[in-house]
Amino acid sequence: MAEFKAGIRKGMRAPVMITFAKDLTDDEIKAAAEYFSSLKYPKWYKVVEADTVPKSYVGKGAMRFAVENGGNEPIGNRIIELPQDDVSAESRDPRVGFVAYVPPGSVKKGEEIATTGGGKALPCAICHGPDLKGLGDVPPIVGRSPMYIYRQLNDIKIGTRSGSMTPLMKGVVEKLSEEDMVALAAYLVSKDP
Repeated sequence: MAEFKAGIRKGMRAPVMITFAKDLTDDEIKAAAEYFSSLKYPKWYKVVEADTVPKSYVGKGAMRFAVENGGNEPIGNRIIELPQDDVSAESRDPRVGFVAYVPPGSVKKGEEIATTGGGKALPCAICHGPDLKGLGDVPPIVGRSPMYIYRQLNDIKIGTRSGSMTPLMKGVVEKLSEEDMVALAAYLVSKDP
């Protein structure tokens, strides 16, 4: 939040967070951080490896929804997150989860990269802890939105993500391909938060 408030956090969705953060006092930010860190993080995602996914569109709240009677399309090298219940998701019901459709074989490939580095990076546990649930100031990475994970990795790689911890990740992601980042996100969302 401090990085958003200072306007140094970049990326596609940063402007909205910067606006929110600038309107909050340091005490409000601290109270929010204490509140959110006290919550038990739910398992929000069911991971499905598939060659095809329901055709979808981006709707309210920048969420993706299945096209009614729209059929399927090839997934390619994408992650498609669809709500398990559209109406509940639109109203931000915290009890409703999502299905994360990922390319076949991506969970296994992501596990290889996460646990060994796959010859391209460091194993994630070195910084994020043995269970990938965070270590000190380093955040947890399991069970989070796979699109969020992909977006953060990509923003760091292309240089649109900044902040105090970013230099530590820059060298980790520089050799990862888009396919590697999709696989890593698929694996991480498959794990319990």
